[in-house]
Amino acid sequence: MIPLERPEISASLKKRLDAKSTLLSNSAADSTITRKAWKTAKTIRRDLKGQLSSMAAGYERCMYCGENQGTDIDHFKPIAKDPLSAFLWENHLLACSHCNSNEKRDQYPCGTDGSCLLVNPTKEDPYDHISLTLPTGEYTGLTPKGGETIRVFGLWRPTLERGRAKAYVRCKSMLRDWSAQIKNGHTDDAREVLESLLVQPFADVLYVMIRRVDSPGAPIIFENEVLSALKEMQEGAPFGSKWAN
Repeated sequence: MIPLERPEISASLKKRLDAKSTLLSNSAADSTITRKAWKTAKTIRRDLKGQLSSMAAGYERCMYCGENQGTDIDHFKPIAKDPLSAFLWENHLLACSHCNSNEKRDQYPCGTDGSCLLVNPTKEDPYDHISLTLPTGEYTGLTPKGGETIRVFGLWRPTLERGRAKAYVRCKSMLRDWSAQIKNGHTDDAREVLESLLVQPFADVLYVMIRRVDSPGAPIIFENEVLSALKEMQEGAPFGSKWAN
Protein backbone atom coordinates (compact mmCIF):
# COMPACT_ATOMS: atom_id res chain seq x y z
CA MET A 1 0.00 0.00 0.00
CA ILE A 2 1.32 3.42 -0.98
CA PRO A 3 -0.13 6.94 -0.72
CA LEU A 4 -2.11 7.91 -3.82
CA GLU A 5 -3.28 11.25 -5.18
CA ARG A 6 -6.97 11.34 -6.06
CA PRO A 7 -7.61 13.57 -9.10
CA GLU A 8 -10.69 15.62 -9.79
CA ILE A 9 -13.23 13.81 -11.95
CA SER A 10 -14.93 15.29 -14.99
CA ALA A 11 -17.95 17.52 -14.50
CA SER A 12 -20.05 15.00 -16.41
CA LEU A 13 -19.14 12.06 -14.19
CA LYS A 14 -19.56 14.14 -11.03
CA LYS A 15 -23.02 15.21 -12.18
CA ARG A 16 -24.06 11.60 -12.74
CA LEU A 17 -22.67 10.47 -9.38
CA ASP A 18 -24.41 13.33 -7.57
CA ALA A 19 -27.69 12.51 -9.27
CA LYS A 20 -27.48 8.89 -8.10
CA SER A 21 -26.62 9.98 -4.55
CA THR A 22 -29.54 12.41 -4.48
CA LEU A 23 -31.93 9.76 -5.73
CA LEU A 24 -30.82 7.30 -3.05
CA SER A 25 -31.01 9.95 -0.35
CA ASN A 26 -34.48 11.12 -1.32
CA SER A 27 -35.78 7.55 -1.28
CA ALA A 28 -33.97 6.69 1.97
CA ALA A 29 -32.53 3.68 0.17
CA ASP A 30 -31.28 0.72 2.18
CA SER A 31 -28.35 -1.51 1.22
CA THR A 32 -30.49 -3.84 -0.91
CA ILE A 33 -31.85 -1.01 -3.06
CA THR A 34 -28.44 0.62 -3.26
CA ARG A 35 -26.70 -2.57 -4.39
CA LYS A 36 -29.24 -2.91 -7.19
CA ALA A 37 -28.69 0.70 -8.23
CA TRP A 38 -24.92 0.16 -8.21
CA LYS A 39 -25.14 -3.05 -10.22
CA THR A 40 -27.25 -1.44 -12.93
CA ALA A 41 -25.08 1.69 -13.24
CA LYS A 42 -22.79 0.09 -15.83
CA THR A 43 -21.63 3.28 -17.55
CA ILE A 44 -20.82 4.98 -14.27
CA ARG A 45 -18.87 1.94 -13.07
CA ARG A 46 -16.94 1.82 -16.34
CA ASP A 47 -15.97 5.49 -16.10
CA LEU A 48 -15.09 5.20 -12.42
CA LYS A 49 -12.84 2.23 -13.09
CA GLY A 50 -11.04 4.20 -15.77
CA GLN A 51 -10.40 7.05 -13.32
CA LEU A 52 -9.20 4.69 -10.60
CA SER A 53 -6.95 2.78 -12.98
CA SER A 54 -5.20 6.00 -13.98
CA MET A 55 -4.31 6.84 -10.36
CA ALA A 56 -3.21 3.32 -9.35
CA ALA A 57 0.43 2.31 -9.08
CA GLY A 58 2.13 0.43 -11.92
CA TYR A 59 -0.16 -1.20 -14.41
CA GLU A 60 -3.49 -0.71 -12.62
CA ARG A 61 -2.34 -2.50 -9.46
CA CYS A 62 -4.64 -3.19 -6.53
CA MET A 63 -4.48 -0.25 -4.15
CA TYR A 64 -4.35 -2.59 -1.16
CA CYS A 65 -1.96 -5.49 -1.86
CA GLY A 66 -0.05 -3.85 -4.74
CA GLU A 67 0.55 -7.22 -6.38
CA ASN A 68 -2.50 -8.12 -8.45
CA GLN A 69 -4.27 -6.19 -11.16
CA GLY A 70 -7.12 -4.05 -9.86
CA THR A 71 -10.29 -5.55 -11.28
CA ASP A 72 -12.94 -4.35 -8.80
CA ILE A 73 -14.24 -1.02 -7.57
CA ASP A 74 -14.21 -1.25 -3.80
CA HIS A 75 -16.40 0.92 -1.61
CA PHE A 76 -13.99 1.91 1.13
CA LYS A 77 -16.97 2.46 3.40
CA PRO A 78 -19.09 -0.56 2.47
CA ILE A 79 -22.63 -0.23 1.13
CA ALA A 80 -23.76 -2.40 4.04
CA LYS A 81 -22.48 0.26 6.46
CA ASP A 82 -23.52 3.38 4.57
CA PRO A 83 -25.71 2.94 1.47
CA LEU A 84 -25.75 6.67 0.75
CA SER A 85 -21.99 6.81 0.17
CA ALA A 86 -22.12 4.26 -2.65
CA PHE A 87 -21.76 6.85 -5.42
CA LEU A 88 -19.31 9.21 -3.73
CA TRP A 89 -16.08 9.52 -5.73
CA GLU A 90 -14.03 9.81 -2.53
CA ASN A 91 -15.34 6.41 -1.40
CA HIS A 92 -14.02 4.40 -4.36
CA LEU A 93 -10.72 2.51 -4.57
CA LEU A 94 -9.37 -0.01 -7.06
CA ALA A 95 -8.91 -3.52 -5.65
CA CYS A 96 -8.15 -7.00 -6.89
CA SER A 97 -10.92 -9.56 -6.51
CA HIS A 98 -9.08 -11.33 -3.69
CA CYS A 99 -8.57 -8.24 -1.53
CA ASN A 100 -12.09 -7.04 -2.24
CA SER A 101 -14.10 -10.26 -1.95
CA ASN A 102 -11.93 -12.56 0.19
CA GLU A 103 -10.30 -10.12 2.60
CA LYS A 104 -12.02 -6.78 3.13
CA ARG A 105 -15.59 -7.66 2.14
CA ASP A 106 -17.92 -5.50 4.31
CA GLN A 107 -15.42 -4.91 7.09
CA TYR A 108 -15.14 -1.33 8.35
CA PRO A 109 -13.79 -1.36 11.90
CA CYS A 110 -14.16 1.81 13.95
CA GLY A 111 -12.73 3.03 17.24
CA THR A 112 -14.71 3.96 20.33
CA ASP A 113 -14.97 7.52 19.00
CA GLY A 114 -16.52 6.28 15.76
CA SER A 115 -13.48 7.02 13.58
CA CYS A 116 -12.50 4.47 10.95
CA LEU A 117 -9.59 2.18 11.81
CA LEU A 118 -8.54 1.58 8.21
CA VAL A 119 -5.91 3.55 6.33
CA ASN A 120 -7.29 5.27 3.25
CA PRO A 121 -4.23 5.65 0.96
CA THR A 122 -5.84 8.59 -0.86
CA LYS A 123 -6.14 10.58 2.36
CA GLU A 124 -3.08 9.66 4.43
CA ASP A 125 0.35 8.07 4.21
CA PRO A 126 0.00 4.40 5.21
CA TYR A 127 3.50 4.48 6.71
CA ASP A 128 2.38 6.76 9.50
CA HIS A 129 0.55 3.66 10.74
CA ILE A 130 2.45 0.63 9.39
CA SER A 131 6.08 -0.38 8.99
CA LEU A 132 7.61 -2.66 6.36
CA THR A 133 10.62 -4.85 7.13
CA LEU A 134 12.26 -4.92 3.71
CA PRO A 135 14.30 -8.17 3.85
CA THR A 136 11.32 -10.25 5.05
CA GLY A 137 8.43 -8.36 3.45
CA GLU A 138 6.54 -8.30 6.77
CA TYR A 139 4.22 -5.50 7.81
CA THR A 140 3.94 -4.38 11.43
CA GLY A 141 1.27 -2.08 12.84
CA LEU A 142 2.56 1.11 14.44
CA THR A 143 -0.90 2.23 15.56
CA PRO A 144 -4.28 0.54 16.13
CA LYS A 145 -5.29 1.78 12.67
CA GLY A 146 -2.18 0.20 11.20
CA GLY A 147 -2.87 -3.14 12.88
CA GLU A 148 -6.45 -3.23 11.64
CA THR A 149 -5.36 -2.22 8.14
CA ILE A 150 -2.93 -5.15 7.97
CA ARG A 151 -5.60 -7.54 9.24
CA VAL A 152 -8.57 -6.38 7.17
CA PHE A 153 -6.72 -6.10 3.86
CA GLY A 154 -4.80 -9.31 4.49
CA LEU A 155 -1.41 -7.61 4.09
CA TRP A 156 0.04 -10.31 6.34
CA ARG A 157 -0.56 -13.05 3.75
CA PRO A 158 2.55 -15.26 3.32
CA THR A 159 2.39 -14.92 -0.47
CA LEU A 160 2.50 -11.13 -0.18
CA GLU A 161 5.35 -11.24 2.33
CA ARG A 162 7.40 -13.49 0.04
CA GLY A 163 6.57 -11.27 -2.92
CA ARG A 164 7.65 -8.11 -1.14
CA ALA A 165 10.89 -9.75 0.02
CA LYS A 166 11.73 -10.74 -3.56
CA ALA A 167 10.71 -7.29 -4.80
CA TYR A 168 13.30 -5.83 -2.43
CA VAL A 169 16.02 -7.96 -4.05
CA ARG A 170 14.74 -7.00 -7.48
CA CYS A 171 14.64 -3.27 -6.65
CA LYS A 172 18.23 -3.28 -5.43
CA SER A 173 19.40 -5.07 -8.57
CA MET A 174 17.54 -2.69 -10.87
CA LEU A 175 18.83 0.35 -8.99
CA ARG A 176 22.39 -0.90 -9.44
CA ASP A 177 21.73 -1.44 -13.13
CA TRP A 178 20.14 1.99 -13.51
CA SER A 179 23.11 3.65 -11.82
CA ALA A 180 25.60 1.73 -13.99
CA GLN A 181 23.78 2.64 -17.21
CA ILE A 182 23.85 6.32 -16.27
CA LYS A 183 27.58 6.23 -15.44
CA ASN A 184 28.30 4.55 -18.76
CA GLY A 185 26.30 7.14 -20.66
CA HIS A 186 23.67 4.67 -21.81
CA THR A 187 20.74 7.06 -21.44
CA ASP A 188 18.16 5.01 -23.30
CA ASP A 189 18.99 1.84 -21.37
CA ALA A 190 18.88 3.76 -18.09
CA ARG A 191 15.45 5.15 -18.94
CA GLU A 192 14.17 1.69 -19.81
CA VAL A 193 15.38 0.29 -16.48
CA LEU A 194 13.79 3.16 -14.57
CA GLU A 195 10.46 2.79 -16.37
CA SER A 196 10.44 -0.94 -15.59
CA LEU A 197 11.28 -0.27 -11.96
CA LEU A 198 8.40 2.17 -11.57
CA VAL A 199 5.69 -0.14 -12.95
CA GLN A 200 6.65 -3.42 -11.26
CA PRO A 201 4.34 -4.97 -8.64
CA PHE A 202 4.82 -4.15 -4.95
CA ALA A 203 5.39 -0.43 -5.39
CA ASP A 204 5.31 -0.26 -1.58
CA VAL A 205 8.80 -1.76 -1.42
CA LEU A 206 10.38 0.95 -3.56
CA TYR A 207 8.36 3.61 -1.77
CA VAL A 208 9.67 2.51 1.62
CA MET A 209 13.22 2.34 0.30
CA ILE A 210 12.98 5.95 -0.87
CA ARG A 211 11.45 7.03 2.45
CA ARG A 212 14.40 5.57 4.34
CA VAL A 213 17.11 7.34 2.34
CA ASP A 214 17.51 10.05 4.97
CA SER A 215 17.20 7.78 8.00
CA PRO A 216 20.30 7.43 10.24
CA GLY A 217 20.57 3.73 9.42
CA ALA A 218 20.36 4.12 5.63
CA PRO A 219 24.12 3.60 5.03
CA ILE A 220 23.89 0.35 6.97
CA ILE A 221 20.72 -0.89 5.26
CA PHE A 222 21.74 0.01 1.69
CA GLU A 223 25.06 -0.39 -0.06
CA ASN A 224 26.57 2.82 -1.43
CA GLU A 225 25.52 2.29 -5.04
CA VAL A 226 21.90 1.56 -4.12
CA LEU A 227 21.75 4.44 -1.63
CA SER A 228 23.12 6.85 -4.22
CA ALA A 229 20.52 5.72 -6.77
CA LEU A 230 17.71 6.08 -4.23
CA LYS A 231 18.80 9.63 -3.44
CA GLU A 232 18.65 10.48 -7.13
CA MET A 233 15.16 9.03 -7.32
CA GLN A 234 14.10 10.97 -4.23
CA GLU A 235 15.31 14.23 -5.75
CA GLY A 236 13.63 13.45 -9.06
CA ALA A 237 10.34 12.54 -7.31
CA PRO A 238 9.33 10.07 -10.08
CA PHE A 239 6.13 9.14 -8.26
CA GLY A 240 4.98 12.67 -7.52
CA SER A 241 5.39 14.95 -4.55
CA LYS A 242 4.24 12.42 -1.95
CA TRP A 243 7.14 10.12 -2.86
CA ALA A 244 9.74 12.78 -2.14
CA ASN A 245 8.98 13.32 1.56
